[in-house]
Amino acid sequence: MGEQSVRWGILATGGIAAAFAADLVDLPDAEIVAVASRSPESAAGFAERFGIARAYGDWESLAGDEDVDIVYVATPHSAHRAAAGLCLTAGRNVLCEKPFTLNAREAGELVALSKEHGRFLMEAMWMYCHPLVRRLTALVADGVIGEVRTVQADFGLEGPFPPAHRLRNRLLGGGALLDLGVYPVSFAHLLLGEPDGMSARAVLSEEGVDLQTGALLSWESGALASVHCSIVGGTGTTASVTGSQGRIDIPNGFFNPDRFVLHRDGRDPEEFALTQEDGPRNTFRHEAREAMRAVRAGDQESPLVPHDSTLAVMRTLDGLRELIGVRYPGEA
Repeated sequence: MGEQSVRWGILATGGIAAAFAADLVDLPDAEIVAVASRSPESAAGFAERFGIARAYGDWESLAGDEDVDIVYVATPHSAHRAAAGLCLTAGRNVLCEKPFTLNAREAGELVALSKEHGRFLMEAMWMYCHPLVRRLTALVADGVIGEVRTVQADFGLEGPFPPAHRLRNRLLGGGALLDLGVYPVSFAHLLLGEPDGMSARAVLSEEGVDLQTGALLSWESGALASVHCSIVGGTGTTASVTGSQGRIDIPNGFFNPDRFVLHRDGRDPEEFALTQEDGPRNTFRHEAREAMRAVRAGDQESPLVPHDSTLAVMRTLDGLRELIGVRYPGEA
């Protein structure tokens, strides 16, 4: 494809779609050519806001638009399987928001469709593409803190959210674990891989979704990860990785950090911070650039967010939901 602009379609018009579109507008090699919503009025308003040429009142028209190189799927979780599957089947490349799907079965179906149709597919796990998170991962892989012993991460929102809010709506895949817990779980996976064991407790809402969940993940190596998520209390969104020879702390916003601190015995703490070349902290540009790089190269997956990693995280989330008793419509 060379280095010409990558042409994007945006599927859905909610807040995260708007934030992603705003970042795409600032990328010189990205062009948003179409947007789709089940509401023609919503699509038209979104198109006017971001200067998009085509606005569709149905998903099928966007999926069939041959001028679209890649579609960003920003629907609620419960629609990811249908929306991404429609686009892949129609020959579009797809960047699909997290959590990738409601469960591992649906995730496997999307990966199979991407392979069947030879299309690029990536979960929009922006944390994995973040420059500082990549530096942290490289330090750990290089053995700077020795063998990883423990990982801690939390993500909680203060709320309160009314019963009709998407975070509490069981029909939309609501609950703290899928929406927020996917981040601390993915952070632990990034450093330790898929766990060998898990335990969990949760507080459930009247609607049957988790208001907060705490989990302990374990590995045969002896490593442990403590993860917590909540939609009833704002947490510090901190993370810490402790090894046999040191520790790395992310003091806030671990999924899109502006700095982290390396502690090693006998040495002064060493701070790593975002540089001017990295760009702003709170941005979707890193994942967008990676998706565009892969589409230009003709790749079907990204080494930063590989399919196996996404599937493993979904298996862990399935296991945790089984333990806490959260099931969504259509699940056995």
